[in-house]
Amino acid sequence: MTRIAVLGLGEAGRRYARGLARAGAEVRGFDPAHDLGDPEVPQSATLADALAGADVALSLVTGHAAASVARDALPHVAAGSVYADLNTAAPELKQQIGRLAAERGVEMADVAVLAPVVRAGHRTPLLASGPGAREFAARMAPFEVPVEVVDGAVGEAARLRLLRSLFMKGLAALVLEGLGAARAAGAEDWMRTQMAAELGPDGAALVDRLVEGSSQHAVRREHEVRAALAALESSGQPADMTRATLAWFERLVAERDAG
Repeated sequence: MTRIAVLGLGEAGRRYARGLARAGAEVRGFDPAHDLGDPEVPQSATLADALAGADVALSLVTGHAAASVARDALPHVAAGSVYADLNTAAPELKQQIGRLAAERGVEMADVAVLAPVVRAGHRTPLLASGPGAREFAARMAPFEVPVEVVDGAVGEAARLRLLRSLFMKGLAALVLEGLGAARAAGAEDWMRTQMAAELGPDGAALVDRLVEGSSQHAVRREHEVRAALAALESSGQPADMTRATLAWFERLVAERDAG
């Protein structure tokens, strides 16, 4: 039986842990800040215990904590295991983690999560690059985890994820601004209908997800847009829309902090 260690049991980590356990994996969780209380997901008291004998280690913490968690975890990852970093982070941070893994002789997979985990749980589409990408995909396939492997080193999946974010977060900002203008004009319901029609069969649900998700995850998405902007500016391409998108998420974070 494949043993999977899930490091971080927050919103995404707990869904991966529970979903993988129910799909037939042997799962151990580690997170000193969260207690799942789920008999299907035993929680270890230490990183060493969680990682003992693990075939795959999934890091689902935060971009800010990803490197420090990797630094603490990698000494306990056995040879032949795959260390998969699923955190939303800039390519440079993923590359730093990749170097830490290489120093320990561990194959690392840079994994980008391509949709909110709350919708599909452990079946959320993933993009993976780096030396451990193909082995990661192979080991997760029996549990219905969709992984697209892309050629390239650690950081490539993160780079493509940021490119996707330019569009998705920009679309969210445009929806928020359009609905705000329509609300002020007393036409919000009409505007929602117009947006939904343009976005296709699931347009209404997408509008709802963009509005609700932007507010609920404003802090994380503000960091993501900031990283995407830095990557775009370094490419020499125009970044006017992304700067405006960042302003929107900065405003959402400020409103959340004030509330």
